[in-house]
Amino acid sequence: MMGKNKISRRAFFSYSAMLGASGMIGSSSILSSCAGKEKGSENTPLKQPGEYYIPELPDKAIDGKELKVGLVGCGGRGSGAVENVLEAADGIKVTALGDVFSDRVENVKKMLSEKHSQNVPDEACFVGFDAYQKVIDSGVDMVILTTPPVFRPVHFQYAVEKGVHAFLEKPIAADPKGYRTIMAASKQAVAKGLCVVTGTQRHHQRPYVEAFQKIQEGIIGQITGGNVYWNQGMLWYRTRQPGWSDMEWMIRDWVNWKWLSGDHIVEQHVHNIDIFLWMTGMHPVKATAVGSRQRRVTGDQYDNFSVDFEFENGIHLHSMCRQIDGCDTNVSEFIQGTKGSWNSATHEIKDLAGNTIWKFDEEASKAQFKQQNPYVLEHVDWVNHIRKGEAHDESEETGISSLAGVMGREAAYTGKTVTWDDITASELDYMPEKLELGPMDMSKYTVPVPGVAEADKK
Repeated sequence: MMGKNKISRRAFFSYSAMLGASGMIGSSSILSSCAGKEKGSENTPLKQPGEYYIPELPDKAIDGKELKVGLVGCGGRGSGAVENVLEAADGIKVTALGDVFSDRVENVKKMLSEKHSQNVPDEACFVGFDAYQKVIDSGVDMVILTTPPVFRPVHFQYAVEKGVHAFLEKPIAADPKGYRTIMAASKQAVAKGLCVVTGTQRHHQRPYVEAFQKIQEGIIGQITGGNVYWNQGMLWYRTRQPGWSDMEWMIRDWVNWKWLSGDHIVEQHVHNIDIFLWMTGMHPVKATAVGSRQRRVTGDQYDNFSVDFEFENGIHLHSMCRQIDGCDTNVSEFIQGTKGSWNSATHEIKDLAGNTIWKFDEEASKAQFKQQNPYVLEHVDWVNHIRKGEAHDESEETGISSLAGVMGREAAYTGKTVTWDDITASELDYMPEKLELGPMDMSKYTVPVPGVAEADKK
């Protein structure tokens, strides 16, 4: 069963970080300034127009040929994602479902029939660790991959081999081996002209997209540092039920096990780390971190991390994440530049004197656009690229963000400073040798302890 009074990460994000949603960027973007002529018109851009991607964010995707979509991973995020794509576009038909557990498949099958009049035949519902292959091989044009993150690289690799457009829920790698698989598949996807969108939905959230463009235009100057946070209460957990094998329990309780989730610095906090990397166009070169387990109920991972990421030019990013009840909450990003700063909590940019020189105009955006949900808008962008025949790949960028989270995690687990070169070359591989619903050597799944204890020195 689920622990009582626990909030999902999706519900928490919807409440805390979407309060300022909205506004399309592009030819009709809504930009506001608190001064008549916006300050910083003489700014030196970080990048020139055309060197960075600004998505088109209409309320709904363009019409076109019917697209068949398959879903791999029929849990809460998978069922949400398949509803998102149905809201994003007309002419979408769900034709195949896959999961390790039959009850998950049946739940989504029933939901699609009752809510969306989408009837997936029994022969297109697949169960088992190889269900992803059967879904992708069933003749789908698009596949939504929303299993626990450790499986994402292999599933993506197979989709690319078969020429199927993919939506990858974040994070897209839980370990360095998975990261390297993602990066290789990304190159193949680009070569094949595929469209790959990832679940870093802030890239399709109107206030974030507008802030991204302003920062690229140089409004805050050169980046000098930042802070990113995802602090909230404890997430859900599953109490082991009679009859569940070790493997079944861990997969049903996946968000609490480091081999499945990558730990919450990767599984959840990747959103915030990704924002800094996206806005600045950089990746960290080293990480020093602390973390611990204070109140988590199940699993083998930490419930708090604090990481100092250092970049090539000497700037630092402070990353903090926590999942502990009764503590302050904060899900936001802050970036400091030589001329000003951006704060996602208020969706505004201030100069060095503290004057607001840009603020997202939420009311104007709502007047222009009906669709404010970035979880839907990312699918709008996905379908638009597919129907226009335009290749598009977000997996490389999200792969780098995922590995940055892994680097921070390993720095906390070991108590050592971990470099980018270290982590990209690491042989760390979280995938078990055998995937089957049976007993496992549970002695391998212990909470990491950094450093060396005094007793170990003797």
